[in-house]
Amino acid sequence: MFNTIFDNAASGLDITSALISAGVAIMLGLVIAITHMKTSQTTKGFLITLTTLPLLVMAVMIMINGNLGTSIAILGAFSLIRFRSIQGKAKDLLSVFFAMAIGLACGMGHILFATIITAIAIVVILFFSFTNFLEPNKNQRVLKIVIPEDLDYEDVFRDIFEKYTSKHNLVRMKTVNMGSLYKLTYDITTKNGIKEKEFLDEIRTKNCNLKVLLSHPYQEEEI
Repeated sequence: MFNTIFDNAASGLDITSALISAGVAIMLGLVIAITHMKTSQTTKGFLITLTTLPLLVMAVMIMINGNLGTSIAILGAFSLIRFRSIQGKAKDLLSVFFAMAIGLACGMGHILFATIITAIAIVVILFFSFTNFLEPNKNQRVLKIVIPEDLDYEDVFRDIFEKYTSKHNLVRMKTVNMGSLYKLTYDITTKNGIKEKEFLDEIRTKNCNLKVLLSHPYQEEEI
């Protein structure tokens, strides 16, 4: 059903088919970049990367004569370059692999397939980005509290949690500063309509005004 445009090449690679494949790869890469720009915070450099990545992947596929196994091994190594020192965001990773997949399809001459998959994937991305479907509970938080070693952490915050949270669970405890301090990590679900500043202020009155951090579960921050 999805025939490759390279099938009719008499010998080697037909220049017309290669140019068509390259043009489609660039256009689809641009569509991916625009979609990423509309749904995520990003930079111009990353958008340029998304635009040109399908073309470069297509070129690699052509150079290795469409050997899918070899191309995946090579491109898998190349994809690590972008994230070798900084952990990529989920949507950044999605867009990179999206662009690579389209480049693979274009490199094998499956232009119609690449176009259809791009259209379907973009509709799915836009749907999830601009609707509340699969939206996590916004009241779920990670609470990190530093307390002195002589404070009874098991009961000291009980009344505060009962007032401001519907659920709380101590998930980690460790000593810091040569054992003179404890750092407690809680998974909590705050009640609707609470004032977070008042919540934190009441905690600070009991932990001797040491550090307190309230964050979302997907934000990895240390105190």
